[in-house]
Amino acid sequence: MENFIVSARKYRPVTFDMVVGQQSITSTLKNAIRNNTLAQAFLFTGPRGVGKTTCARIMAKTINCFNPTPEMEACDQCESCVSFNRSASFNIHELDAASNNSVDDIRNLVDQVRIPPQVGAYKIYIIDEVHMLSAAAFNAFLKTLEEPPSYAKFILATTEKHKIIPTILSRCQIFDFKRITLEDISKHLEYVATKESVNAEAEALAIIAQKADGALRDALSIFDQMVSFSGKTITYKDVIANLNVLDFDYYFSITESILQGNTSAVLLTLNEIIENGFDPQHFIHGMGSHLRSLLVSKNPETVKLMEVSKSLQERYADQAKTCSLDLLLNALDINNRCDINYRSSNNKRLHLEIALLQICGLANQQTHKVQATTSLPANKAAAVPANPPTQKPAMPASPATSTRPQEKPAAGSSGNYAQPQSSAANATEPQHVVREVSPGRARSTRTISISDTENKTEENSEEPEPETRGAFDQQMLTDSWKSFAESYKTVSPSFANAIGQYEPRLGEDFEIRFTIDNSLIASDKLNMNALFDHLKKAFNNNQLKLTPVVTDKPKELDAYTDKEKFEKMAKHRPHLLNLKQELNLETEF
Repeated sequence: MENFIVSARKYRPVTFDMVVGQQSITSTLKNAIRNNTLAQAFLFTGPRGVGKTTCARIMAKTINCFNPTPEMEACDQCESCVSFNRSASFNIHELDAASNNSVDDIRNLVDQVRIPPQVGAYKIYIIDEVHMLSAAAFNAFLKTLEEPPSYAKFILATTEKHKIIPTILSRCQIFDFKRITLEDISKHLEYVATKESVNAEAEALAIIAQKADGALRDALSIFDQMVSFSGKTITYKDVIANLNVLDFDYYFSITESILQGNTSAVLLTLNEIIENGFDPQHFIHGMGSHLRSLLVSKNPETVKLMEVSKSLQERYADQAKTCSLDLLLNALDINNRCDINYRSSNNKRLHLEIALLQICGLANQQTHKVQATTSLPANKAAAVPANPPTQKPAMPASPATSTRPQEKPAAGSSGNYAQPQSSAANATEPQHVVREVSPGRARSTRTISISDTENKTEENSEEPEPETRGAFDQQMLTDSWKSFAESYKTVSPSFANAIGQYEPRLGEDFEIRFTIDNSLIASDKLNMNALFDHLKKAFNNNQLKLTPVVTDKPKELDAYTDKEKFEKMAKHRPHLLNLKQELNLETEF
């Protein structure tokens, strides 16, 4: 029975040109060999399976080759190359730092460095997983790494550069290997499939490359697994079934149901996914990637950010046309919050279903907005000018020409009555905050105007409520104010007690002013609007203005030293000073 060699070993690169996805690093190494500017130590760092150890072996083989090619590749024919291919070279040593990480192991390596090479120009030491060395081993290695013999070269490889001490890093040329792109992995898998006479679908190889997450060695291992599963024909369905990958069709189907507002279909599709054995959090990650792909598909310049096949890019572009930018951004935010809070949720499935229903709600809002825009009559839209002319407020009608009967005060009442003004003048009066500061005073006052325009919404802004101007006097205002404070204690006792302490004053144009010493009361919009609505209904007057005048008290200086603290306490509690004198106590200040 013939021995089987896995693809990761069988198709391991033996020259710089065969290295996949690391062209900038291989070009730099070839130029250094060509110009004879090799450093004494190199550090290859990066994720797993991207070619760090492979490049170290190719470099060691090339710099000892007797007849390198013009492209600075090994000839594979000289004595040094032949001994290297047979793993019998005495000049190239590989050390696994994960199992040889003690001081004694490094001392043995230093002793070997003193012996010059027998064949070739250099002795090369490749130390893999160098971050596993102990601190003492690193310190024992420092001197030799900084001043090695002219024939000694060190190539260190690691996946965790941050674990290497800075004194080692400063003595090496550092090469950062990047993750291999999806396109490069797919092309290499096609090459391997052709060599192995395997008929593989492009979509199947793309899923394998995506599952490998930038590691070519992982991709080749998955490829061998799929060949064992499906033989000489690898299909997309076989790959997603064997690797337990969630099909793209599920995400497209759920997104289509969300756009249609079909919440039942969304929940049923999610139930099918869970029943097929997929982890719900895996679905959350996939849904986030799907929404991101739709977002980048809306702009042709950002399509290249997706690591998917060409056919899948076209499918994303078609669905992205039906999704608004706001919908995708808000859906991504909901999905991200669902992912963050998923592990801490007690009912994980319900947590995920609520997130999907919230996204469905966003889609429904988008649909309603589109329908409202399309159903707007054309003549109504044309009737609104683009730049309406500024109109001056109408003057109050004289008694002779006014059709509205003038309201008179009730019999038996006393006090000054507020005179109603023109509704147009009140409507155009700007609302702003006024700050009044008097010189020589330590107190400041701020007036905050609360008018009826704050309670109006967009829905009823087109049809304003009829104007009412019921008359009232100061006594009626005081009585209504106190009745509100008494009745509101069941709703908000703190606000009712605070309002009951203040005395309202009736001014001109139905303006009600009252002085308060706490700005928090004025900022309580909910309760202030309740008071405002109560006064409007009590007097049948929607032209009221409620103006709290905030009086800020001067801030009292804090006591910092022990003496200041004692004096402050004794000021409020005189018996402390008497106790000190009676007991003849001494203070340490």
